Amino acid sequence: MRKDVRILLVGEPKVGKTSLIMSLVSEEFPDEVPLRAEEITIPADVTPERVPTHIVDYSEAEQSDEQLYQEISKANVICIVYSVNNKKSIEKVTSHWIPLINDRTDKDSRVPLILVGNKSDLVEHSSMETILPIMNQYQDIETCVECSAKNLKNISELFYYAQKAVLHPTGPLYCPEEKELKPSCIKALTRIFKISDLDNDGILNDSELNFFQRTCFNTPLAPQALEDVKNVVRRNMMDGVKDNGLTLKGFLFLHTLFIQRGRHETTWTVLRRFGYDDDLELTQEYLFPMIKILPDCTTELNHNAYLFLQSVFDKHDKDRDCALSPEEVKDLFKVFPYMPWGPDVNNTVCTNEQGWLTYQGYLSQWTLTTYLDVQRSLEYLGYLGYSIIYEQESQAAAITVTRNKRIDLQKKQTQRSVFRCNVLGARGSGKSGFLQAFLGRNLQRQRRIREEHKSFYAISTTYVYGQEKYLLLHEVMPDFDFLTETDLSCDVVCLVYDINNPRSFEYCAKVYKQYFIDSKTPCVVIAAKSDLHEVRQHYSLSPHDFCRKHKLHPPQPFTCSTNEAPSKDIYTRLTTMAMYPSRQPSRSLYSLTRRAVTVLCQLTNSLVAREVPV
Repeated sequence: MRKDVRILLVGEPKVGKTSLIMSLVSEEFPDEVPLRAEEITIPADVTPERVPTHIVDYSEAEQSDEQLYQEISKANVICIVYSVNNKKSIEKVTSHWIPLINDRTDKDSRVPLILVGNKSDLVEHSSMETILPIMNQYQDIETCVECSAKNLKNISELFYYAQKAVLHPTGPLYCPEEKELKPSCIKALTRIFKISDLDNDGILNDSELNFFQRTCFNTPLAPQALEDVKNVVRRNMMDGVKDNGLTLKGFLFLHTLFIQRGRHETTWTVLRRFGYDDDLELTQEYLFPMIKILPDCTTELNHNAYLFLQSVFDKHDKDRDCALSPEEVKDLFKVFPYMPWGPDVNNTVCTNEQGWLTYQGYLSQWTLTTYLDVQRSLEYLGYLGYSIIYEQESQAAAITVTRNKRIDLQKKQTQRSVFRCNVLGARGSGKSGFLQAFLGRNLQRQRRIREEHKSFYAISTTYVYGQEKYLLLHEVMPDFDFLTETDLSCDVVCLVYDINNPRSFEYCAKVYKQYFIDSKTPCVVIAAKSDLHEVRQHYSLSPHDFCRKHKLHPPQPFTCSTNEAPSKDIYTRLTTMAMYPSRQPSRSLYSLTRRAVTVLCQLTNSLVAREVPV
């Protein structure tokens, strides 16, 4: 809602513009009326809408045309005042004032107009018969009101209507000619209905209606009031109420009725509670609330966020098969202005045999989005109505910002739940297969993936000492000279080579020596395609000797050419190394261990030579 309202009064001389302002302020008709009243500001605490209101007078005698144009450009609402006993002043409304205002305002952002018939105390008849055709002709006219500055008739109402025209305009909501809601309003209210329909059965039952009422207006409806609302809908349309609940058609009808009866503020209160601005677009403040993220910190969903996402999944998993079909996914994202997930998502997370998102895969994708792009995650949660359903100030309440990674290393413990593993290797070394195997897909299933649907990420859960953790694998493009900070920043590194390609390991060795030899990030060498014949690598050291020299674990054999789902042992090990990097053998500890083994072997040989039982 606007922070203030600026009302401009225009009209022919002597119609009573200044008198109206002075009567409002002093609550009595002035004995002497100046040519023009000074601009006045009504404080927020004495206005019905609790918004500061500025009232500006115009005087042809005191102001130039240029000053008038400036005031028109600054006004939020313009009251065109005419005298009910002066036909010429009424004619000037359409012949002069409306064309002038339209020429001085942008076509796409016209200011609302109020027609004000002053001096009603001087006539016994109403001017409405003359004014109503004008209202029907010009869409920018919000309303018309007859008043009298002399006997204070409708003075407060006049300025309330003007304020209301700015804060609760009809234009974006309703088309008077068609007598129906505008498409953008229907779209916004449909999203609100779907969010409020907590069980997704297409109707708002009494519990859901009460939650909606409490959310928007801070008070529930009494049982009789609920029945009265539904009875109004029943009397006016056939399919507005179903199974004693309000359908979408009934919900839209109610808002049409509110607007037709002049209760625009009811619909606007609902729209603004669900994040909409005056143009019926979700505000940037609603979609992207402030969240502070310091360097070396990551972002994760907290427990309440996962509970909310679980409820959203259950709401749309209509067949209760613990997976979302393409139709169910489409239904889930109907509250979004676009489809946020493409076909690559199905190759990023776990799916069932039909390729549908499983419950675990669905949560994994949300976890991935929050980790990689928290702003996008906030936006998505905003579309789903997280802050409304969970009654939070914003969806930022769904996010946990982890502490600095350096503190975790110092304390040798972490509360993080998501760990990133960057997977590097030469082209064709088996990186993509390594990612897909984490999702339970053997080589046969991987061959069904279309190239354009390929993903460079894979995320799923592993268990480390009984704790469920997310491991996020990221396949890094093998461009040695252009590795970015993102390509290098992670919790654990996988260096993948093809044991059947003699030139494959060289890339791993160069990357390690260039970027990770002095790093504290744990590194693991993966000997991929271990079901094939191993050939000698064209590098000065064999992979085993290289690992031994640089105090790394020996190359880990891996293959996804299996009949069943590939083993997940290596992924558990990677997660463990990411969680406890300080437990990896240090260079000095490794050397000490090697010496201890050498001494033990010498001692054993000596004892054997003496024929002493060992």
